[in-house]
Amino acid sequence: MHSQADSRPGLHAAIIMDGNGRWATRRGLPRAAGHRRGVEAIRRTAEACPDLGIGTLTLYAFSSDNWQRPADEVGGLMRLLRAYLRNETARLARTGTRLSVIGRRDRLPEGIPEAIERAEAATEAGDRLHLRIAVDYSARDAIIAAAQRLQGADTSRDAFGRAVAGEMHGSPVNVDLLIRTGGEKRLSDFLLWEAAYAELHFTERMWPDFGETDLAAAVTEFARRDRRFGALAPAKVSAAA
Repeated sequence: MHSQADSRPGLHAAIIMDGNGRWATRRGLPRAAGHRRGVEAIRRTAEACPDLGIGTLTLYAFSSDNWQRPADEVGGLMRLLRAYLRNETARLARTGTRLSVIGRRDRLPEGIPEAIERAEAATEAGDRLHLRIAVDYSARDAIIAAAQRLQGADTSRDAFGRAVAGEMHGSPVNVDLLIRTGGEKRLSDFLLWEAAYAELHFTERMWPDFGETDLAAAVTEFARRDRRFGALAPAKVSAAA
């Protein structure tokens, strides 16, 4: 169970969806083809979550640093986001999936913030999975903004965590399992506060090929981890007579 505001049962898994462009390039395809296949992986992965004990899934779709990419690639990603919101909202509502989009909204193309609000409203009753998609998201920016807003306030760690999440339209949910696909091993400014004690899982699988089997493998590995949160493991009781 989560220890902070979102009381949804199950694990909170977060995924850095890396490798779309490389997946396409290795097949002689434009990078946009990899991004389109990546949307299919989102659907597969989200559908697999409830049966694997995952109650919240946060996906890193577009970082604040990604604005530096070529304009045609950024434009294509924004069109994919717009299409996802238009085409997937009804299915998400039907399957009991609540959709939230975290990150800044003031820099998104015209019409997308309103589409996000409509999708969130249409799926808010979902109680099987909370699917959070991070768009124009930066954990460092969120932490800086929270610190500036609370400057001089006598605040607790939990209160600061709420402020950090609120800066990006999110809720303070600690990450249990953080997965990165595509073979890279870095956090890339993703949920730095919330992932302070997350278990990390890195896979060579490119995101367009990621699916239920890969997610199940990560959850199985997670279950073998000894999570102590800075404390010592409980002493084992001797079985000697």
